[in-house]
Amino acid sequence: MVLNRFQPAEREPLNLEDVPMPEPKPGEIRVRVEMCGVCRTDLHTVEGEIIPPTLPVIPGHQVVGVVEKKGRGADRFEKGDRVGMAWLHQTCGACKFCREGLENLCEESRFTGFHANGGYAEYTVVPEDFAYRIPEGFSSRDAAPLLCAGIIGYRALRLSEIQPGQRLGLYGFGASAHVAIQVARHWKCEVYVFTRGRNHRELAAKLGAVWTGTAQDEPPEKMDGSIMFAPAGELVPDALRVLEKGGTLALAGIYMTPIPEMEYEEHIFYEKKLRSVTASTRQDGQELLELAARIPIRAETELFRLEEANPVLLLLKNGDINGAGVLEIG
Repeated sequence: MVLNRFQPAEREPLNLEDVPMPEPKPGEIRVRVEMCGVCRTDLHTVEGEIIPPTLPVIPGHQVVGVVEKKGRGADRFEKGDRVGMAWLHQTCGACKFCREGLENLCEESRFTGFHANGGYAEYTVVPEDFAYRIPEGFSSRDAAPLLCAGIIGYRALRLSEIQPGQRLGLYGFGASAHVAIQVARHWKCEVYVFTRGRNHRELAAKLGAVWTGTAQDEPPEKMDGSIMFAPAGELVPDALRVLEKGGTLALAGIYMTPIPEMEYEEHIFYEKKLRSVTASTRQDGQELLELAARIPIRAETELFRLEEANPVLLLLKNGDINGAGVLEIG
């Protein structure tokens, strides 16, 4: 499913096309895709809210598949191994950010389904150092949402500075939040979910939220840390308003609408912290997958065919997917 020009999801921006078989370069592997999760970043890409450097491009960065061919020098995996691909496709490995363990901030980073063709296809390629071995016990369908929704949710939890046993607020309850809540509950946190969708509130309660409501509601307690997954800047003052003194609000989206003017004392005084989350590192991905296997994390998924990518993106835009949407390839 190829993006040739930016269009609203309502206008079906992706086209089903036959394209040449990708060939792995030295150090790369070719993956026969089995499943690809549908992410809000894909929606931002097709609608032009974030702009890939060139078109056409094949979206999709929550990829699970089987190693089908290896480029010269690629020896980390064997043919037939099941692997995953995430948003981070490649970094320079030499800049100060890469040297300091912050490869997510690399100036030369390349992202799957954005700079490089992704998983809305039968085959794709990836540098073997940026592929993950999928833990036993996860089907390809269940593993797909972990490759971005899970990883970015895990990094957002870390950057929110939430500690075991504390109160955590989650704003928006899509694919990332429904994985993050399972990690937070494993850490014995009390989780409060702020979302407008009734179905999303019901899923949050099912997964262990102690309270659900909307961002405008007043929760019974202040939050020690919060994560905003919704790309809605107008909710930031609401989240800061109910944040405990010294707490952190982490903004987990790659795109957000403008944040409105705020009152200093009500929203940001008392050493409250507001920070963004930018992509993730391979270390985040490895830690999340290991933790997912221990808990174990179980993703709520809705399955669709590859050629249904356009209507799935529209469902995602309208908040009509409970959990994560996954495309079955082939």
